[in-house]
Amino acid sequence: MTTTLEPDGTSGAAASGGPAVGSSSARTASAGAAASGSGAGRSAAGWFTPLLRRLHFFAGLLVGPFILVAAVSGALYAITPTLEKVIYAHELTAASDAASVPLADQIAAAQTYLDDGASPVAVRPAPSPGDTTRVMFADESLPESTTRAIFVDPATTEIRGDLAAYGTSGALPLRHWISDLHRSLHLGDVGRWYSELAASWLGIVALAGLGLWIGRFARSRRGRRDVIRPNRRHGGYRRLSGWHSAVGVWVVLGALFLSATGITWSTFAGANVSDLRAAIGGGTPALTTTLDGSAPSGGDHAHHGGAASAQSGQTDAATFDAVLAISQRLNVDSGDVEIRPPSAAGRAWVVQEIHRSYPTEVDAVAIDGSSMTVIDRVDFADYPLLAKLSRWGIDLHSGTMFGLVNQLALFALALGIATLVVLGYAMWWKRRPTRGLASAPARGVLRHAPWWGVGAVLVAAVAIGLVLPFVGYTLVVFVVLDLLLGWRARRTSSSERSDTATR
Repeated sequence: MTTTLEPDGTSGAAASGGPAVGSSSARTASAGAAASGSGAGRSAAGWFTPLLRRLHFFAGLLVGPFILVAAVSGALYAITPTLEKVIYAHELTAASDAASVPLADQIAAAQTYLDDGASPVAVRPAPSPGDTTRVMFADESLPESTTRAIFVDPATTEIRGDLAAYGTSGALPLRHWISDLHRSLHLGDVGRWYSELAASWLGIVALAGLGLWIGRFARSRRGRRDVIRPNRRHGGYRRLSGWHSAVGVWVVLGALFLSATGITWSTFAGANVSDLRAAIGGGTPALTTTLDGSAPSGGDHAHHGGAASAQSGQTDAATFDAVLAISQRLNVDSGDVEIRPPSAAGRAWVVQEIHRSYPTEVDAVAIDGSSMTVIDRVDFADYPLLAKLSRWGIDLHSGTMFGLVNQLALFALALGIATLVVLGYAMWWKRRPTRGLASAPARGVLRHAPWWGVGAVLVAAVAIGLVLPFVGYTLVVFVVLDLLLGWRARRTSSSERSDTATR
């Protein structure tokens, strides 16, 4: 996505706003055009396409590496739910599919295995016959939001495995390692800046590329098929451009989807989106777990991780069976369930559905463990539309919504985006100048735009920068870089004209 799509499908530097680079006079003409803002299609009526061209070029060139890393790691992450089932088959599969014994017996088996007197912070009963139960314990030696999961055969109470499990997704070591690579490059909170930068700019680069593709398609009176599928008769730059255009138009909607859903997971833009949703009544309902009925904590970002926190004191294992039975009489009818004891005094037990595939089941109920009365309940059917769309978007992005089909589609989409980045750099390399940063589209686009066009661009830039802070920061860098390149082009042009005059 790093090089522009020409409106007429031609090759050569003329399509990017200047003559071919390869001789001294050509470089002088190119620098002069860049400095003056002149060139083909630079009239007041034709300012928008050159603007898209320059945005697509520089954003792709400078942000492309981040998008490439996110795409490749995302392709790996997309198939981890299936890999997890294969690699950890022994831990996830019970030796018997006979009837389950009470949860209290399964918990007692896990506690005997640990032999440290700890109480579980969460239990996930076997979803179906042949699956194992996860009894999850806090472990200070593990990273934040990670628990130690003991896998128990629900029929025989045999211990089938002992693994670290991350967050509400319950990701096991391989999946968590790839997830952390995709999210933060294993660099912690600072590393998450890279994924936010990639997610924020991916949608903008994709929209700019789509705008260029539409313009090219509308102007092409011949060979419109070449903008949908590459023309094999073309070679060199035109062949690369044809593939870039064809692959781009097929993945653009998916790229926009990944950008939008990825932003909801980001640190700064994600918080802005959650605040905006809450302001318009589209926030995710939170379950009240305080026994005094005070407002619940957490909210829209609860799905980003966060395992159950350790509670003080010992928990009666029989209560797990009791609260599960109560919840099943109310709104919990899925086999995928997590039961969490109170995290502190004055808190309720929570039974939460964790079924992430279609149809979505994430109902929850809070129960007072002493009186066995229901404190609060949340039903997915009552979620605001925006909250439902957010839940579905996250599950589609994670590859859990439609199982293997979802994962293969994400894998192909991520590879398509990675291919676009590589093709973009290959296009730039084919037309790289003998000196300078790149054969960039000509400068000075906004000088030829009407007043309302300049105003619209400025308002859009400020609005996007406020919602997507990393776009705002890097956009300032782009503008500064653009000004420096313009200053350098004018200086080079002036110097070469002086040399010519003296000769």
